[in-house]
Amino acid sequence: MKTQPTLDKLNRPLKDLRISVIDRCNFRCQYCMPADVFGPDFAFLPRRELLTYEEIERLARLFVQIGVEKIRLTGGEPLLRKDLSVLIQKLSSIDGLKDIALTTNGVLLTKHAQSLKEAGLKRVNVSLDSLDDELFGEINGRNVGTKPVIDGIKAAQSAGLGVKINMVVKKGLNDTEIVPMAKFCKDNGLQLRFIEFMDVGSTNGWKMDDVVTKKEIYTLLSEHYLLESVDPDYFGEVAKRYRYQGSNVDVGFIPSVSESFCSSCTRSRLSANGQLFTCLFNGNGHDLRDFMRADATDEEIIDRIVSIWNGRTDRYSDERSAETIANRKKIEMSYIGG
Repeated sequence: MKTQPTLDKLNRPLKDLRISVIDRCNFRCQYCMPADVFGPDFAFLPRRELLTYEEIERLARLFVQIGVEKIRLTGGEPLLRKDLSVLIQKLSSIDGLKDIALTTNGVLLTKHAQSLKEAGLKRVNVSLDSLDDELFGEINGRNVGTKPVIDGIKAAQSAGLGVKINMVVKKGLNDTEIVPMAKFCKDNGLQLRFIEFMDVGSTNGWKMDDVVTKKEIYTLLSEHYLLESVDPDYFGEVAKRYRYQGSNVDVGFIPSVSESFCSSCTRSRLSANGQLFTCLFNGNGHDLRDFMRADATDEEIIDRIVSIWNGRTDRYSDERSAETIANRKKIEMSYIGG
């Protein structure tokens, strides 16, 4: 086991790995996978190009050997990948891995929550951007109401999984849902994360004018609730957390547009076809799949990962400007996960 941290050019340690297990999704959310781009004829990755579960397990084990402590499975919608609990069981047996989480739209949790928990999953983050059925159906692009998601949340709670709710807030779309969502989560003992609308990829029509900032959301919530600041649990925690006074329920903000956290970013991302990305906003991936399939040894793969991370200088949110937005190559959220 590696005893020294794997550091990038800005002395940020490699601690977190986010693994996209599939590039497909059963929703067409406007900020991630808009239907006018990802239509019925869109060419998704063929099965042979996806990492197998054995390949994911191998890479995850090597990442843990060089410092990764937490793994989050993403997509697309990860629960569309067949027998995902088999992969989670493999990952949960990796010595030194402290946490396995999953980001999902929640629709399939009623079917899978118990088996995911039994396989070793610790937590789920469920995307829910509105409690209004009509608006939620508009946002997800499939006219799906909130009931299957809320049922999925309840199933995850019943199975003993930790549950957080992710709400991406876009001005003029769902900003009227901020207070109702806060009340729903507080009343149901759910941690909530308000996420600023981000310029991930190039298909979601992002404009700065559409961003509702952490400060604006906090100010609005403060008109209804007394909030107490909560200290970070660990280096690199992205959410600015608060607690409703008199309760043990947290609400947090992920302000990657208005309050950059690049200086403490410890996250790497592995796409469904085995490309390693060192930043959510950097579209220059590094191949691990074909390298591994060409009979690379564990030591050679580790050397490649370490070399990539050692050379990392990404700090896009610190440097965000009209020029960087226009000129930087980006990868779509649906391809790399959140």
